[in-house]
Amino acid sequence: MLNVLWLQSGGCGGCSMSLLCADTPDFAGMLRRAGVNLLWHPSLSLESGAELLQVLDDCLAGRTALDVLCIEGALLRGPHGSGRFHVLAGTGLPMIDWVRRLAGVARHVAAVGSCAAWGGISATGPNPTDACGLQYDDDRPGGLLGTGWRDRSGTGHNGGLPVINIAGCPTHPGWVIDTLMALDAGLLGADDLDPFARPRCYADQLVHHGCTRNEYYEFKASAEKPSDLGCMMEHLGCKGTQAHADCNTRLWNGEGSCTRGGYACISCTEPGFQDPGHPYHATPKLAGIPIGLPTDMPKAWFVALASLSKSATPKRVKLNAVADHRVVAPQVKKTRLK
Repeated sequence: MLNVLWLQSGGCGGCSMSLLCADTPDFAGMLRRAGVNLLWHPSLSLESGAELLQVLDDCLAGRTALDVLCIEGALLRGPHGSGRFHVLAGTGLPMIDWVRRLAGVARHVAAVGSCAAWGGISATGPNPTDACGLQYDDDRPGGLLGTGWRDRSGTGHNGGLPVINIAGCPTHPGWVIDTLMALDAGLLGADDLDPFARPRCYADQLVHHGCTRNEYYEFKASAEKPSDLGCMMEHLGCKGTQAHADCNTRLWNGEGSCTRGGYACISCTEPGFQDPGHPYHATPKLAGIPIGLPTDMPKAWFVALASLSKSATPKRVKLNAVADHRVVAPQVKKTRLK
């Protein structure tokens, strides 16, 4: 069994709430079947006060093996580096001190959610609490533990793995469970993490993959208002072609995603998503061309293909793109398929 200790720092608890939406009628049983022994979780465990402190002490003393330390929420370093904005109740010690100490004895450390990974929403704007991620400060390496920190697993290129960033706001429950299962089976090494140390099991895909609006994207038939069926990239701020996640192939609650619900992807798995510099529902443009283009497509190619696609857009797609329901169904004709 994989002993997992879950602590919550500066955040909303949304990743824990999402975890409870895992596709199972027996959440505790699912953890057991996945080989996960939850030593403590702030919302799911009965222990509190002195009982929790005993759990933490046993981990620090080595009486209980700490296989994975999961941190949810940003690390609050303020004021003035003291960490006193967030003190663990009953201890008088800042949470950042507990995290540093526990990270030193854990076999692996995982940042659950974009707040724990990069600082996220908790670090937005002027960031008065000096919030940061475990090993990143936005997209800059460092964070609370520092660039060179490695865990005690000995499975990475530099002797151990960096913090495993299960980024998302919130995280999909499958991303968390799959990562923990991979760690339990010894199947997650340095090569299984992307350049931002996100598990490749979900970060090697784009939200664009599997999007139900892809036909509109292909013809550059764009939605003009939130209720429209068309592609939301051109006018409504969708970053699905840039965001690393499998949201449209690994559906939320078994059936949905942001884009399927009519909301533009805000790229919540990426550093800096919390401060895009423009309203989330708007697409910044230069000379009428979206600034945020697909990650691996040259601008000139995109412009050329977009012009060609728009000129070839079927009337059915044009009409449906700016409607809130299907106005014209695909044409039926005999094709004598061969």
